[in-house]
Amino acid sequence: QLQLVESGGGLVQAGGSLRLSCEASGFSLDEDYYIIGWFRQAPGKERESVGCISTRNGRIVYGNSARDRFTISRLNGKNTVSLQMSSLEPEDTAVYYCGVGGYGSRCLIWKSMDLWGKGTPVTVSS
Repeated sequence: QLQLVESGGGLVQAGGSLRLSCEASGFSLDEDYYIIGWFRQAPGKERESVGCISTRNGRIVYGNSARDRFTISRLNGKNTVSLQMSSLEPEDTAVYYCGVGGYGSRCLIWKSMDLWGKGTPVTVSS
């Protein structure tokens, strides 16, 4: 079964850091060209893009909410994509999701993703 599982969320004080992971199973991220994206959704708000990485060329694109504070990475040959978050603010509180899209998917467009994880919650206290 194709599956994505996020992990690493939790409670952190403002200014702290967290590292989230998204592990794919049932398929390999190297078997085709994919977009792997991180997204988040806060209560009462629409899902928004954090950033994405392309397995085709390794290019990484960040959304405005994460620029300069968050880093997306993937080691070659591994089925896991990480999101390193630093200088966290209460406004970063949300459920964080990873999604994978195939051909035609757009990095920062969450509706273009084809497969989603269940999400991992992040709470940043003031």
